[in-house]
Amino acid sequence: MDDIEIPQYFICPISLQIMKDPVTAVTGITYDRESIEKWLKTSKDITCPVTKQVLPSGSDLTPNHTLRRLIQAWCTANAGDGGVDKVLTPPKSPLCKTHFLQLVREFEVPGLYVNALNKMEVLAKDIERNNKSMEEAGVAKAVILLLLRCYKESKTVGVEQALRIFCLIWTPSSEIKDFLNENHHFIDCLTWILEIEIENHVVIKTLAVQTLKRVIEAANTRLLEKLKPEFVKQMLRILKLQISQQATKSALQILIQICILGRNKSKIVESNTIFEVIELELDKPEKNISELIFNLLAHLCSCAEGRAEFLRHAGSIAMVAKRILRVSPATDDQAVCILSFISKNAATKEVLLEMLRVGAVTKLCMVIQADCPIYLKQKARGVLRLHSNLWSDSPCIAVYLLTRYQR
Repeated sequence: MDDIEIPQYFICPISLQIMKDPVTAVTGITYDRESIEKWLKTSKDITCPVTKQVLPSGSDLTPNHTLRRLIQAWCTANAGDGGVDKVLTPPKSPLCKTHFLQLVREFEVPGLYVNALNKMEVLAKDIERNNKSMEEAGVAKAVILLLLRCYKESKTVGVEQALRIFCLIWTPSSEIKDFLNENHHFIDCLTWILEIEIENHVVIKTLAVQTLKRVIEAANTRLLEKLKPEFVKQMLRILKLQISQQATKSALQILIQICILGRNKSKIVESNTIFEVIELELDKPEKNISELIFNLLAHLCSCAEGRAEFLRHAGSIAMVAKRILRVSPATDDQAVCILSFISKNAATKEVLLEMLRVGAVTKLCMVIQADCPIYLKQKARGVLRLHSNLWSDSPCIAVYLLTRYQR
C-alpha cells in the first residue's frame, strides 16, 4: 500500500486512516465517525479538532454519502494492489431521536409496550451508535416509569426486557440521578421483583440486583437512609440462594455501599448477614467474591454489635486466619483490619487464646515476614504488640520478636 497514493481527502484528520464512515461536522470538516465520536466523548472542550472552533451543544454529524461512495469505488479499483482492502459497508448511522420517541410513547400503550420493549432492547445493544438519540428521547426515564407501573399493577410481563434495557443504557448522569432520587419507590419496585415468583427467575433476579446496584450507587444519602429492613433481607436472600455469581457479587457490593451509614450498618448486622457471609466464604468462592466478603466484614466489625456477631460464629476467626496470604493482597488488608478491630475492642482472654489456637497469631507473624506493603506489616505488628504478653509462649512469637525492630 506504500506504493499507492491515497487521495488526501479520503484520510481522516484524526486517525490518519482511510475513512470507513465519513461524517461532516457543522464546521465543514469531514472525519471518520468512530474517530470524531471518540474525540467528542473524551475531549474536555467540545471543539472541531481541525478548526478548533467550539461545536454547539448537540451538534449533529452529517453522513457524507458522496465521499463514502468515492472511497468505496477507489478501494474496489485498487483492491489487491499493494494491499488495499475493499471498504465494506460502513456501520449504520445512528437512528434519530424521533424513532426512539415513538417507541417510548408505545411503552404507555398496553397492547404495544412489550413489542416496543423488544425493539428497544435490540437498539440498546448498539449503545455506542444510539446512545445520544436514546438519551435525548428520555429512554432511561421511560423504562423506570414502565417498571414502576408494573410494580403498582403487579404485572410481570415486560419486566425482563425493561431490566435488560436499563442495564444496557445505564449512564449515571446528574439528570438520571436526580430522577432516581425523586422516584424513591423504584427501589421498592426492584425489591418486589426479587420477592415474587417469576418465570426465568434466575435471569430476571440477576438483572434486578444488578439494576439495584446501579441505583444504590447513584442514590443520595437521604434515599439510602430510608432503606427498609426488607431491602437488606432480600440482599441476604440473594446471598443464601446463590442464584448466580453476578447476583452474589452485586448483592455484596450493595451491602458494602449502604453500610457506610450507621443506621444501615445496624440493619445489616441485625439481619444475621455476618453469619451468612462467613458461611458463604467457607464454601471457598471465587477470589473477587472473597474480596467483597472481607471488605464487608471489615466494615461491619468496625462497630461493637458487628464484632459481637462476628465472634458468635464458631469459625469466624479461623476462617479469617486461613485466608490470610492465600487469596489476594486486598483480602490480606481487610483480614488484618478485622483482626485489629477484634484485638483492640473485643479482646477477652477467650478470644485471644482462640486467635492463638486457630493460627491467627501465626499468620500475623507471617505477614511481617512476607512480601507485603509496609503499612500492612505495621498493622500486623500493632496487633501482636497489644497482646504479646499473653502470646509470648507461642513458638511463632519468637519469629515476631526477631523482626520487631528493623535493622
